[in-house]
Amino acid sequence: MSVTDEKTMLKAFDNTALQRAMELARETLDIEADALRAAHGRLLGDDSIGRAVGMLLGCSGRVVVSGIGKSGHIARKIAATLSSTGTPAMFVHPAEAAHGDLGMVTAEDAFIAISYSGEAAELLSILPIVKRMGAPLIAMTGKPQSSLAQLADVHLNIAVEKEACPLNLAPTASTTVTLALGDALAVALLDARGFREEDFARSHPGGALGRRLLTHVRDVMRSGDAIPMVSADVPLSAALLEITQKGMGMTAIVDNAGHPVGVFTDGDLRRMLEKVQDFTKVTIRDVMHAGPRTVHPEQLAVDAVAIMEEFRINQMLVVDADGKLVGALHIHDLTRAKVI
Repeated sequence: MSVTDEKTMLKAFDNTALQRAMELARETLDIEADALRAAHGRLLGDDSIGRAVGMLLGCSGRVVVSGIGKSGHIARKIAATLSSTGTPAMFVHPAEAAHGDLGMVTAEDAFIAISYSGEAAELLSILPIVKRMGAPLIAMTGKPQSSLAQLADVHLNIAVEKEACPLNLAPTASTTVTLALGDALAVALLDARGFREEDFARSHPGGALGRRLLTHVRDVMRSGDAIPMVSADVPLSAALLEITQKGMGMTAIVDNAGHPVGVFTDGDLRRMLEKVQDFTKVTIRDVMHAGPRTVHPEQLAVDAVAIMEEFRINQMLVVDADGKLVGALHIHDLTRAKVI
């Protein structure tokens, strides 16, 4: 489309057309919301979803989800949601299944077949084989009397009064209901399996939650020569030199056994400037903050963040089980690790 044609089209999209578009958008959401409410109402007097959950919990293999066309797209999403919430699942295209991919399905698996009409030829051609294997079959259709529904061990009704499409043709409300029922299955299974945040993090190590729940203090702390520390009897000038060289905006103060007994920060120095005139007579012991906040290397980095936020500090010391200083942590270290 040329720039001129595009400008002409934009001019034609006048206020009347804009209002029509807004009305259709609102109507679409209304229709799909009504369809979801109707599906919710059906579940009140129907134990089908409970039986489906029980069937999937009893599955020792994987959940195989299949559908074609728009139902296939929804099937892929349902399989992905199940997999990420503790129920191993995969999508199998029914046409490909008829040409070899059915070999991925075993008797230990459970099969979810999705077709609004319940008459998708590609699905119906492979389901007798699935049934002969002994794999339990859950069907999601909008036609309880359809061939697919009759084959199934459990039928989940995804019927809608009408599609949101003005022509009542394009799958819209029906795919929304299907996806929502798939989510309902996944959430019920998640809860029944005792799936927790830590489990979710293990299957999402690249995401923000994964980083928050899998990153430990030891993974991001500074250690060895990078730790700023001085003994308690050194002059303040020596402590300031250590702060400058290590670039953490603070130094730990340790006893002869390596236990932290205090901390001194850039902020402490700025506050001192108003009170102390002669720094040459000051030792770090005189001006340090005793009893510094500490964490252990095995703690989650997010725990260190919580402590820093609670006490409004930017640095923390890391100690081992014997209380010896083994690391130092700056808020910027946590930011770089994307824990924050």
